[in-house]
Amino acid sequence: MHIRALHRPIARLGTLQPGAYRYCYRGFHATGAATAPTVDMAYNLHRPPTGGDDKREPIIFMHGLFGSKANNRGISKAFAKELNRCVYALDLRNHGDSPHAQSHTYPAMAEDVEQFIRDHALENPTLIGHSMYTAPTLTGKKERKEQPANQFVHSHTHRGAKVAMSVALRSPSLLQDIVVVDNAPVSAQLGRQFGLYAQAMARIEATPIVNAKEADDILAAYEPVVEIRQFLLTNLLKPTPENDRFRWRVPVRVLSEALDAIADFPFTPGAGPGFTKPALFVRGTKSKYVADETIPLIGEFFPRFQLRDVEAGHWVTSENPEGFKKVCLEFFRREKDE
Repeated sequence: MHIRALHRPIARLGTLQPGAYRYCYRGFHATGAATAPTVDMAYNLHRPPTGGDDKREPIIFMHGLFGSKANNRGISKAFAKELNRCVYALDLRNHGDSPHAQSHTYPAMAEDVEQFIRDHALENPTLIGHSMYTAPTLTGKKERKEQPANQFVHSHTHRGAKVAMSVALRSPSLLQDIVVVDNAPVSAQLGRQFGLYAQAMARIEATPIVNAKEADDILAAYEPVVEIRQFLLTNLLKPTPENDRFRWRVPVRVLSEALDAIADFPFTPGAGPGFTKPALFVRGTKSKYVADETIPLIGEFFPRFQLRDVEAGHWVTSENPEGFKKVCLEFFRREKDE
């Protein structure tokens, strides 16, 4: 298959660890079948200062594991203003204010997004999907030196990015283009820390804690980095008159059982025409999530892809929002000029 990759490969990333990636051998059509009822996802709509048409060429932002639409508030507002396009920031199923569901696979999540596009009569939207969660904010130089941001996470579970790619491969006619942030269309071994997070969250849920500090104390036995704990604890709901216990916003058991599916990428390279519309892949120069060895595979799924590097670690949108915005604006405006 001829690969037309609109990029300049940069041989700067380390070699892959043995067994770090494995390719799936399932066809596009098999994974496109409905697997479960869709959920009506919660969302925030960010309009440009001029108002804008919320149906025509909107942008749809998708968060990652344990995240929510709030993670994308700042960049969504910036894109709405700069591009004069409405931006929908979604809560994917089992996250934020969206309903819970037993099925938590990429086909199921992709079908939710496809149904959202149809229900809202969106014309030629852009999908943007990125990392597992928002970057921790580091304040002190000493702390930054001890815990570099791009070393906080050691696995390859990028739900928002893989949902975007899944929608593009399943239903290309619904989309204008996609933007994938620091991710590639590969399956990967899941880091053990995600199982530990699920264990910690289940333990907190089973413990009659009286404040968030007690929850953090339990979580600290599983995760030493305070910024990651703070992020996970954004999912902890306080007691209410109707429910006198602390509880999680996300369904811990469902997500725990879905960890293998989250690490997966359920499409076969070369099994279909791929997504033949423009696709921008953005990677952080200090990140190792999109190794040079995976670039040809990107071209098999997305033959019109462009690859742009941004000076950042894995959390590109948080570590260098201006750099991320710049490459995206260039991508969108170049499309308009063609």
